Amino acid sequence: MKKIIVLGAGLVGAPMALDLAADSNFRVTVADISNDALARFRENANITTVCADLSKKETISDLIKDQDMVLSAVPGFLGFQTLQTVIESGKNVIDIAFFAEDMFALDALAREKNVVAISDMGVAPGMSNVLIGYVDHLLDTTSRAVIYVGGLPQVRSLPYEYKAVFSPIDVIEEYTRPARFVSGGQLVTRPALTDAELLEFPQVGTLEAFNSDGLRSLAKTIKCPEMIEKTLRYPGHIDKMLLLRDTGFFDATPIEVNGQSIRPIDLTCKLLFPIWKLNPGDADLTVMRIIVEGIKAGKRLRYTYGLLDKYDAKSGVHSMARTTGYAATMAVRMVAENLYTNVGVSAPEFIGKESDCVDFMLEGLARRGVIYEQSVERF
Repeated sequence: MKKIIVLGAGLVGAPMALDLAADSNFRVTVADISNDALARFRENANITTVCADLSKKETISDLIKDQDMVLSAVPGFLGFQTLQTVIESGKNVIDIAFFAEDMFALDALAREKNVVAISDMGVAPGMSNVLIGYVDHLLDTTSRAVIYVGGLPQVRSLPYEYKAVFSPIDVIEEYTRPARFVSGGQLVTRPALTDAELLEFPQVGTLEAFNSDGLRSLAKTIKCPEMIEKTLRYPGHIDKMLLLRDTGFFDATPIEVNGQSIRPIDLTCKLLFPIWKLNPGDADLTVMRIIVEGIKAGKRLRYTYGLLDKYDAKSGVHSMARTTGYAATMAVRMVAENLYTNVGVSAPEFIGKESDCVDFMLEGLARRGVIYEQSVERF
């Protein structure tokens, strides 16, 4: 039996812990600073809880010293520090924190410590990378890769028609962090929320897509002249976020108001988060479309993967938690069963190079109701 600790008991961390605890191969501990977040596990005999401040490196080192593996689900601003601490402790780790730093800066450390570390292992980044990496290794040359992805409420409520299906502060990062993508074989940077386009999705309808910084490691690891990731929202959302951003509501530089120094982003978060909060029972959905084009044996092929996942009323687990969390827990099992043994820091697309691992991930997700539909066509 493997001892594993889940760092973070939020919207995604909690379902991951429950999924692992249902597996007799794991003894699960969950750590979080919030006793309220941990309360949901008190009647689960298969989960041990620890209330702890995960912003402190020494706390994390102490928490994980007797564990076999770590699953990091801390907020993005703690992600890199947490991953570094785990690797320094010599523990294999799966990480879903969406941090701004370069994961490969920790690769040499992971190799020195003989650690298998997979970062960005969610839905997107995560499974989007796995599938692009998989198709890239099937093709002789890859010419284009596009990711469209979004987590949305099933019930559209004005004014924003949005709910934060993961850490709200990380949502705002999608609207402020410059978007990096590959065009003409060169890395290009554009402001977030730019290059809007409308697309149709079965059972969902029309959604708008905009540039966001979700390509991440793919820009370095996949040789492809055209690659981009775009975030999906209900039509009209872009204009609202542009209005807030361009007016300064997302700024982190303090301003003076009635003699008090305040960061506009802090006020904005205080006002928006109650409106955006995804409450228990609120139905959400996750929609993703991945398109990869290239040449195999002289034939031009287009691979398309589609995902439409919805809130599971029976379990009470939100769709974004399912699609993100179960991708990570399947990666935990993959490493625990020694199917994936690459020492160092791995981006999810590295998994895509190993067909057995891709099959393992997709089959495990399908058993949990997260199904990726694939089509292949000549064009």
